[in-house]
Amino acid sequence: MPKNLFKQRLREKRLQVGLFVGLASHYSMEILAGAGFDWLVIDAEHTPNIPASVLPQLQAAASYSPQLLVRPMNHDPALIKQYLDIGAQTLMLPLVDDAEQAGALVRAMRYPPQGIRGVASSMARAACWNGVEGYVRQANDEVCLVVQIETRQGLENLDTILAVEGVDAAFIGPADLAASLGHLGDSGHPEVRAAIEAALQRIAASGKAAGVFVTDPQLARHYCSCGAGFIAVGGDTTLLRNAAVKLAAAFRDDGAGVAR
Repeated sequence: MPKNLFKQRLREKRLQVGLFVGLASHYSMEILAGAGFDWLVIDAEHTPNIPASVLPQLQAAASYSPQLLVRPMNHDPALIKQYLDIGAQTLMLPLVDDAEQAGALVRAMRYPPQGIRGVASSMARAACWNGVEGYVRQANDEVCLVVQIETRQGLENLDTILAVEGVDAAFIGPADLAASLGHLGDSGHPEVRAAIEAALQRIAASGKAAGVFVTDPQLARHYCSCGAGFIAVGGDTTLLRNAAVKLAAAFRDDGAGVAR
């Protein structure tokens, strides 16, 4: 039974640095898997990823050290079941606003009697198609649920969400949180930053792991001092675009580049 090292490191309170992956390419995934990150989250919420495209990415990164997370597009138990069966052990679920939603997600990720996950280990890559002895008896212990707190309602219900058994971590999404707080497009607004700081402190105080998306190294250090134990520091799409724009600009005829 593969051990969920991401979950283990959360419990050990070891800082883990990660990256959002949205290019929907197993080829680029293999490049990123060797780049030195502790974890990579395959985004299937805002990208064209589906289980059929996530699977080869999981396979491409399997021999590398980063732990792989998947972010589904919604809370559909059938979709959650598919991602677990193809080998994802940690799921990051977006827009979790209350304890009822969190409890439903816990149940969707677990086999009975703790949950409602359907049993078909002979069809599941996660079980090596029945090659993992006792998979169905061990799987509940290795799955990891990260809930995303991204709205005013989520902040208001944060303590009750964290009290749900089976919620392993809470991840703050600054962009959606800023929009919910009335500051669309301004995740650096003082009200938003204050809300993030307070949320991280509350999460850490609960004993659960706290995470946040932050691209500025200085701000990242500050959020870690507030209790963040795992951070996402960027996305592959942004990295590619920024590097491409910079390279193209360096060779344009603007007095500093190459004349055409």
